[in-house]
Amino acid sequence: MAKKQQQQHQVMQQVPSVGGIRSSFQSLVALLIAILVVATIYIRQSNEQLFQYWTTYDKTINGLSSSCNLFAGKWVFDNRSYPLYKEKECTFMSDQLACEKFGRKDLNYQFWRWQPHQCDLPRFNATALLEKLRNKRLVYVGDSLNRNQWVSMVCLVDSVISPTFKTIHNNGSINIFKAIEYNATIEFYWSPLLVESNSDDPISHRVPDRIVRVQAIENHARHWTDADYLVFNTYLWWRRRQMKVLWGSFESPEDGVYKAVKLPRVYEMALQTWAQWLEVHVDRNKTQLFFMSMSPTHQKANKWGGIKGENCYSETEPVTEEGYVGDGASPRMMHVVDSVLGELKTRGLNVQMINITQLSDYRKEGHPSIYRKHWETITEEQLLNPKNYSDCIHWCLPGVPDVWNELLYAYILEL
Repeated sequence: MAKKQQQQHQVMQQVPSVGGIRSSFQSLVALLIAILVVATIYIRQSNEQLFQYWTTYDKTINGLSSSCNLFAGKWVFDNRSYPLYKEKECTFMSDQLACEKFGRKDLNYQFWRWQPHQCDLPRFNATALLEKLRNKRLVYVGDSLNRNQWVSMVCLVDSVISPTFKTIHNNGSINIFKAIEYNATIEFYWSPLLVESNSDDPISHRVPDRIVRVQAIENHARHWTDADYLVFNTYLWWRRRQMKVLWGSFESPEDGVYKAVKLPRVYEMALQTWAQWLEVHVDRNKTQLFFMSMSPTHQKANKWGGIKGENCYSETEPVTEEGYVGDGASPRMMHVVDSVLGELKTRGLNVQMINITQLSDYRKEGHPSIYRKHWETITEEQLLNPKNYSDCIHWCLPGVPDVWNELLYAYILEL
């Protein structure tokens, strides 16, 4: 009997008390709350750091206060002075960007003005720019977002040139708008990765297996090296975990050496080739160099407080929260750009960064969405769910890229 009581006592000791279970549960809850608080603080600090990063870079311009940061500010609705041109009146508007033409009814995206906090962005003056470009070449080099900006610039100057004194010419990878009276050209050169790749055809460039020659740029660069103003971008086409690199030529692919290289290392390799070419071949007394930071995408509505699974489709207002940071751009890739530009600067070649990332991140409603020309037939399934074929990458015109060009204008006019 005593032995049985002893066994029961031992069992009772092994079974946790209700108070013990409650205490353990409370400790677990406290631990989870602590983890949540730490994670929230970390995310907030990370977003604040990203905001500071996206709104910096060398931004001092002669004639403006040295404290003026053109990239930190807010969007102000202004239907008196904007848009700077009308979509229907731009002679060379692209159907990919003509959102009003293709059925968009809410046109407020055309009326937002970028207002830096500590100064005013110089008002765009098409005649003043053309005078600055007299007998010169302004060349945009990059992907379809740089072409988006090129179309914007053409539309910005189009209205002050009479029809008989302007032409546009497409020749393979290069598109040339010419203001005859000024002997000035505003050009776009298709080179989505800057270095050579199997996506270099200006029309047939969507390939399942992207291959890049990170050490080859001369076939592109010979078209734009002697320009007076060069505006580069490259980001969109690098958005993958790794890229296949070819050491060899596309003419004899079987003789080449192939290797998959991860991001951002392969991006860095390409930019170093680009930088080396500039250092050797660009006339520093003639050519002004610019690099556009990343144009953010708006694919995830939950990032700005929308419904998870939605995107830019049906958005009609910008993000108003200052310091908002989405996930449509990559800080680690921009750090690569910073590093490469910094190295160039130490060797006496300055490339001015135009930081469009943060200001564009607010503009979730500025994309074409479904309001554009569709090059492929839209299926019935897609028609039932428009978000699935919405373009949340490029930008309606008039719109956000006009401000990119206003920033560029401010630098060109003051350089």
